[in-house]
Amino acid sequence: MTEKSKLAKLKENYSKIQKKYGLPEFDKLNEDFKIEKTAQTETDFLVREIRETIGETLENFLRFVEAILNPVNVPMFLFPIIKSLSVEEKNKLSEIYKKISKLEIDAMKLIDYSEKKEAEFIKNSYVLWQEIKKDFIKIIEGVEKRVDIKSEKTEKGYFG
Repeated sequence: MTEKSKLAKLKENYSKIQKKYGLPEFDKLNEDFKIEKTAQTETDFLVREIRETIGETLENFLRFVEAILNPVNVPMFLFPIIKSLSVEEKNKLSEIYKKISKLEIDAMKLIDYSEKKEAEFIKNSYVLWQEIKKDFIKIIEGVEKRVDIKSEKTEKGYFG
């Protein structure tokens, strides 16, 4: 008899808490937040592990948006992006930043473990992420088009 893979066990355990709290499908959550890496951790607090994994993704994204909105010591590849942002896009990024910041604060309030509150955080994060990622993709696609146009103009310029 073969032992179940760690991922199969994780999916089985997730299925139980998914039903209990009405959480998103494992595969959907995994696509956005790479929760499969929690399979490597043995824990009695699966919901917290998943929430922390989601929190890491949100925190990284928050830092990226922060770097765009407040560029201090940022990588050079961000400068063309920052320069080509429209006022509307900057405002949208500010909204995104505020929403993720609120989730970060919500995560901090989970210092006292509550499976139910951890599950609520997972649900709220997933729903918000669906909205944020659509907006962010539109912004980046718009920036990408403008950055390409600018680089084409520069290439057609002076040839010395």
